[in-house]
Amino acid sequence: MSADAKPRRPHGKPAPTKAGNSTAQRSQRKPARDGEQPNREQTAQEPADSALQKPWAKAGYKAASHKHASTKTAFQHNAKDTTATKTASGKVSAATLKQHRLEEAKVQGENACRVCFTKRPESVVKMYLEASMASKFADVMKYLAAHKHAYHIVDNAELEKVAGSQHHGGVVFVVKRKPDLTLAAYLAANKHLKQDCLLALDGVGNPHNLGAIVRSCAHFGIKGVIMTQPYLLQSGAASRTAEGGVEFVDGLSCEHLPLALQLCKQAGYSLVTTSSHAGVSLYQSQLGSKVVVVFGEEMDGVSKQVANSTDVALQIPGSGQVESLNVSVAASLILGEWYRQQQR
Repeated sequence: MSADAKPRRPHGKPAPTKAGNSTAQRSQRKPARDGEQPNREQTAQEPADSALQKPWAKAGYKAASHKHASTKTAFQHNAKDTTATKTASGKVSAATLKQHRLEEAKVQGENACRVCFTKRPESVVKMYLEASMASKFADVMKYLAAHKHAYHIVDNAELEKVAGSQHHGGVVFVVKRKPDLTLAAYLAANKHLKQDCLLALDGVGNPHNLGAIVRSCAHFGIKGVIMTQPYLLQSGAASRTAEGGVEFVDGLSCEHLPLALQLCKQAGYSLVTTSSHAGVSLYQSQLGSKVVVVFGEEMDGVSKQVANSTDVALQIPGSGQVESLNVSVAASLILGEWYRQQQR
């Protein structure tokens, strides 16, 4: 027998126990017999189901029964329930998670979520909502269950974590982002239009201002906003503030705003900007049938390079008690006046 070989122990003879591994300790890990409750030590090691892992089967469950309902599933999660594919070891790769995060956005608030589901239900990946909103979104829960997607009824604290905000409106969708659209593609597809108005934003990034601007755009039928970072329009705060307007307005991507404005000029659009100290009164102006209205960053306005490329500077008349209007308010007034003039 070689020096590396180990002597066999006789058949049927138990292996020696390690120090401290007493019979009493081994008996604690003994499997439970039929009809007996499992050992406490065993169950403590098992992961507990949570409301985030198991959706409720019915919208009518009461909040008081939430802890009991969290251990039941409305349906079995399958590959479609998660938005990331798994590796051979069963773990989701970091690269896959990152890719899906880039492809997804959050929609918050009752109106925004309702419009999103009405316009593109296939884009909804999962839904989180408070129990009080369950009856209002029963049709969405039914749709998601039928298409093997998850919905989770959670408390306010958990919904704040999901939304990243206290102002979630009781419901949050995780959705596939609307596909990117370049300014060049938009102009090529709409070159036949006789009337059209676009917005161009130079450094405007506040999500609440963006949401308010998009809401006004949707109200007055404006179909596109030119930006170097159009994905900002699909943030949770912007979508909630827009009250569903995001579904009707596209972010038109460009790499360099001054060059993008020149492209608009070549396509027959006149360029309009605002000035708090000079310019033509908005209500005495003649706005073109095809215009691009340019708004600048909230503090400093449009850059000099962008301002020099515009054709008309508009002033919104007022009392003069404040220097200027909020960018979203100014946008609403100008878009409303353009819309009014085109109806004549």
